[in-house]
Amino acid sequence: MNRIFFSLIFFVVITLQALAQPARALLTIDGQEVSKEEFEFIYKKNNSNLYADADRKTPKEYLELFINFKLKVVEAENLKMDTSRAFINELAGYRKEIAAPYLTDIDFNEQQVEELYRRMQLEVDASHILLRIDKNASAEQEQQVLDKITNIRKQIIAGKPFEDAAVEYSEDPSAQTNKGHLNYFTAFTMVAPFEDAAFNTPVGEISEPVRTDFGYHLIKVHDTRPNKGELQVAHIMKNVGRNASPEEKAKAKTAIDSIYQLLLDGADFATLAKSESQDRRSAVRGGEMPRFAAGRIVKEFSDPAFALKNDGDISEPVETPYGYHIIKRLNARPVPPFEEARTLIESQIKKDATRLASGKKVFVEKLKKEYNFSENKAAKAKLAELSIAANTALPEETFFTIDNKNFGAEELTAFITRKNIKTGAYRSVYDDWVTAEITNLEDAKLEEKYPEFRYLMNEYHDGILLFNISQEKIWNYAAQDTAGLEAFYQKNKDKHLWGDRFKGHIITCKDVSVREEAENLFGAGLNADEVLAHINTDGEELISIESGAWEEAQDPVVDYYVWNGKEPENFDSATTFVRGDKIKPEPKTLDEARGLFISDYQDYLEEQWIKELRRKYKVKVNKKLLNSIEGV
Repeated sequence: MNRIFFSLIFFVVITLQALAQPARALLTIDGQEVSKEEFEFIYKKNNSNLYADADRKTPKEYLELFINFKLKVVEAENLKMDTSRAFINELAGYRKEIAAPYLTDIDFNEQQVEELYRRMQLEVDASHILLRIDKNASAEQEQQVLDKITNIRKQIIAGKPFEDAAVEYSEDPSAQTNKGHLNYFTAFTMVAPFEDAAFNTPVGEISEPVRTDFGYHLIKVHDTRPNKGELQVAHIMKNVGRNASPEEKAKAKTAIDSIYQLLLDGADFATLAKSESQDRRSAVRGGEMPRFAAGRIVKEFSDPAFALKNDGDISEPVETPYGYHIIKRLNARPVPPFEEARTLIESQIKKDATRLASGKKVFVEKLKKEYNFSENKAAKAKLAELSIAANTALPEETFFTIDNKNFGAEELTAFITRKNIKTGAYRSVYDDWVTAEITNLEDAKLEEKYPEFRYLMNEYHDGILLFNISQEKIWNYAAQDTAGLEAFYQKNKDKHLWGDRFKGHIITCKDVSVREEAENLFGAGLNADEVLAHINTDGEELISIESGAWEEAQDPVVDYYVWNGKEPENFDSATTFVRGDKIKPEPKTLDEARGLFISDYQDYLEEQWIKELRRKYKVKVNKKLLNSIEGV
């Protein structure tokens, strides 16, 4: 859950430009300063790639949100939440991830940039077979896997269908259902060696074995096509479970058809999405979804979405493995021109060390010069004659020096222990040892050397604390505080109302004579349970009665009789009827809208908490500095 939370809040493309200006305090909370530069970094990042321009904030507007955020962090720190082992380990994990681009030196040339732009303009439809390799596999084990996948390729060349081979051999779990088919993808979607092979294998042919960090792959290319770019749509969805019965599926289809008719009659798409869509994540935004490329979403959804020609166009109901959808095109974004795409391409190359194998070596050589690396070649030569397995005593000498720190036998022994190395000569691990020590030194200096890295680490630090304290003070509390939630509901019950509804029964009879008997019994004043007991005797079900209250578009039979909807499929009006009355809007009970009222209660608790924190901690803003920040 934390990973999803942070991927949504703190997704960032890391730039490697150091900020030259000295830090100036824009904001002070409880004695803790936030510089103008740090605020600007966060403000500009979080006001980019938004769903809509309406979500964009001015610096002054964003500062109020930022102050609320920082107040919660200060409170969490004062509660010592940043000292727990779980917090320390989680932050260390994030640091390792975001430090990776800083700990290599990937070079690239114009030809490489142009080739990647060529790939960005295409999409490849491919399938693959994967044989996994353990990261600690020996050379013999690696060769065994290579021999096996080479043999599989020979079988396919000899006539074995690729999809059959994928089901039989592939160790990608999805192969059992998709037969290895990956759909369409473009540049930067797959790891670099896989991408290279896919874009360089002719249509209809099968690649040679391809080695990636996952293992060995065979790739079959089915097709290439121009990249359609990215699309942003909204949708209204009715879920259909994997094991749904035909009746449940038909009910969902009727519901989506009713909604589609309302749209044709002029109903507002966003309003219907909010009230009717069962994809609740997008429903709260009027059905709006994040941008996607054609190959990054199921074909059953992607094809009709990309078939919409103009912004504002709406599809007929479409079926996917997840249910039924109506799709509205919001806007399209084609592949950008080369000069526009250059920055993105260069950034992606820098973040992917596999794009250039020599990146780490170049990086280490550069650091050796920066940190005045020197080595004792005579002592280094002695290591070739000393065995790790024999636990041979090491000479008490300095092997090398980095940044005025000496590294000798003690440090080498510690490295071998950490890596759990049991065999070989000490000389065989020397280069890896040097690389590890000089990389560790650079890693320790990242916050000092790169302000934007420091800002990002601060953001992760604060974000973890925000999540933890919000979970404790707001999210979990609101769900568990039954008395407080009940009191909040009583004060705010009119906030969530049912619309006009039909309240009564849907009665389905075996034949017309059963219907006549049922109507007579209802007319005589019997209730639904009494009618069922009177007609369904001797264990035979001659009549079924569904009781409830339905808004428009919630049930096809009610729609037909009450809301003048179209006749449902496979429907017999002679044996199915309704009894009841329309009722006016009324408040939903707490049980009927518990999720909504818990969300509202969380908002209320947070509002009260912010007021308390603003009274508790002193906040000081340098308004002159704030006015100097340009909006985005």
